[in-house]
Amino acid sequence: MEEHKKIILFDGVCNLCNSVVQFVIKRDTADSFRFAALQSAIGQQLTLERGIDTTKIDSIVVIDPNVAYYIKADAALEIGKDLKGYRTLSKLLSILPKGVGNFVYDFVAQNRYRWYGKQEACMVPTPELRAKFLW
Repeated sequence: MEEHKKIILFDGVCNLCNSVVQFVIKRDTADSFRFAALQSAIGQQLTLERGIDTTKIDSIVVIDPNVAYYIKADAALEIGKDLKGYRTLSKLLSILPKGVGNFVYDFVAQNRYRWYGKQEACMVPTPELRAKFLW
């Protein structure tokens, strides 16, 4: 595992989450991120090592090797800080009270399968993108 990369753990069967991963990959010009599904063995290992109970969170998780980890709106803002064209927006949104951002995040998370659908299994990256995913 690459020590200096931030790791994004996402719901591998969620269509919205998979679209977000594709969005991040296209804009990650500094190659800052690696990805894994929360449902994968590595996703489970990484959350277990950090004491993150995935049965109690309905969230994307960003693991920063220099800090710790972020969930919910904090995770989304942390991702934005590393994406070209979204740094300023992420900084501006970070001034909102944490509760507001998490309220919006939770609302979308609770409805994501209904609004965007769900896959039968986790996505399999193309050969070109495979190096960005942890297995």
